[in-house]
Amino acid sequence: MENEIKANLLKRIDALRTHQHSDGSWRFMFEGSVMTDAFMIMTLRALDIENEALIKQLVERILYMQTADGVWKLYEDEKAGNLSATVQAYTALLFSGHVKRDDRLLRKAERFILHHGGLEKTHFMTKWMLAVHGLYPWPRFFYVPLSLLLLPTYTPLNFYELSTYARIHFAPMMIAANKKMSIKSKSTPDIRHLFSSPNRDLHDTWYDEYRSVSSFLTNELKKLATFPSYIQGLGYREAERYILERIEKDGTLNSYASATFFMIYALLALNYQKNSPVIQSAISGLESLVTKTNEFYHLENSTSTVWDTALLSYALQEAGVSSDDEMIQKSLRYLLKKQHTKRGDWHIHNPGVSPGGWGFSHINTINPDLDDTSAALRALSRKAAIDESVRAAWQRGTTWLLSMQNQSGGFAAFEKNTDNPLFTYIPLENAQDAATDPPTPDLTGRVLEYVGKYAGMKQHHPSIQAAVKWLLSQQHRNGSWYGRWGVCYIYGTWAAVTGLRAVGVERSHPQLAKAVQWLKQIQHEDGGWGESCESAAVKTYKPLTFSTPSQTAWALDALISVCRKEDEVITRGMKFLLKAHDLPKRQLHYPTGIGLPGQYYIYYHSYNDIFPMLTFAHYLHKKKTESNRT
Repeated sequence: MENEIKANLLKRIDALRTHQHSDGSWRFMFEGSVMTDAFMIMTLRALDIENEALIKQLVERILYMQTADGVWKLYEDEKAGNLSATVQAYTALLFSGHVKRDDRLLRKAERFILHHGGLEKTHFMTKWMLAVHGLYPWPRFFYVPLSLLLLPTYTPLNFYELSTYARIHFAPMMIAANKKMSIKSKSTPDIRHLFSSPNRDLHDTWYDEYRSVSSFLTNELKKLATFPSYIQGLGYREAERYILERIEKDGTLNSYASATFFMIYALLALNYQKNSPVIQSAISGLESLVTKTNEFYHLENSTSTVWDTALLSYALQEAGVSSDDEMIQKSLRYLLKKQHTKRGDWHIHNPGVSPGGWGFSHINTINPDLDDTSAALRALSRKAAIDESVRAAWQRGTTWLLSMQNQSGGFAAFEKNTDNPLFTYIPLENAQDAATDPPTPDLTGRVLEYVGKYAGMKQHHPSIQAAVKWLLSQQHRNGSWYGRWGVCYIYGTWAAVTGLRAVGVERSHPQLAKAVQWLKQIQHEDGGWGESCESAAVKTYKPLTFSTPSQTAWALDALISVCRKEDEVITRGMKFLLKAHDLPKRQLHYPTGIGLPGQYYIYYHSYNDIFPMLTFAHYLHKKKTESNRT
């Protein structure tokens, strides 16, 4: 099997040489659901922008993703279908004018929507998009005073206690919602037939009926609402400033398509004209995110170029490609150019630290995150050991990364100590997932894996000791850890186990033994592993009926870091992974990344290259190490 693995790695290395771009990057698709494609069609029609070729291309993908039952799903095994995705697709197709309401499959979609509660039961982001087009009533009483943005950061209820993801989306969403923004064009369809109860008062159907706002939060927002009108006006101007200062050079807001859509409607609510430069630039930025995947075009919510390039460069070096190889050299030059030099919002909770992180997309200059930073630093580590100029960037990045540790000991995705539980009581879906940025096991594990292997930091160091203690406290009773940014318990367990091992936690540690036992228990008969996207929504492990390459690689990598090479579970898993390129499309294309649990999942086109390559490399390293010991 060892020879097969080596041959497999050589093929992967040769293929990646041909796919590398001249600037040193690898550009793989960051593929999501129909949401961005649907929102783009609606926005182009609302603004009367003539780009019929693009609209037709997006329509083709939306139609392709519809099931024979007439619905749209976020992942294949979603039990019936996804209501919000189906409403988004249905509405966009009518907006496009290329599909009529009497189409047979749209009739099926219509029946599904009504059977599952109608427009009233869609996610609040979908309601918002319908409302700005006059297709859903705005809430009558829900009002978030934008004077919230004026509160100093030392107050318990201030704008910067929200996560960066929430801020960049909520600021434009609240502008439009507060002003009851509505725009219609000749293309706006009539979808009143999709209301389950057309005679019902729909103004207050926005809120998550299973959650309630804490009395403290309610009272504080009410106090803000009583501020004089000129203060409220200052709040709007501050929200506008906040948005405009975070537009990237391609015109997108923080490099997210979703936030950019919301920004366009917020600016219209603030009396910007459709043809204003900032709105036209935003449309151009959105158009630049349209990429062809196989035979269809898709508007990526963001590119994943930095993430993919960092992980691939590191995986290739782990697989034996020298850091002096031209392919690696080019990738490192690209990564060095993408290191951030500007202070982003992260400095509010982490003042006095110089920039040094990396972001996710190629256009991101102000919103670094810890996962991309540790990925880039892994890729740079070997070169940093012998090249002083690279070492300076590496040290700057490592300093920034370590400075982002939370008081609890864990590490979050974007910011430090932005985990005020008060904001999780906002009565909107996914508030617990997106309103704050708490430390997570996957991020903490990934940081530990990096600093343990490449920064020489072990568990006797006070910071690492605190991180290890926090991470161990997060293990579930069954032995798994929850992963926020990958699907899901397999991902979190992989990150936690490899992180703990990297900083010197003994393989005999009882909690590692428990994790190993859990991974072995959930292995499939074919030798692989597979977990459903449903896990992220219900916060409980839900197995797939089939295995996927990336999840199998994660499970194996975790086991390799603890178990001996001849373990039968590892052998079976490696045999599965060696044949993974011949798997059916449903297994190769299953989304194993998470954007918003229950609402947005990602199929990373790079993952079937990155993680099997890493696992194969680590397996060979393990064999060599254990052979030397014997």
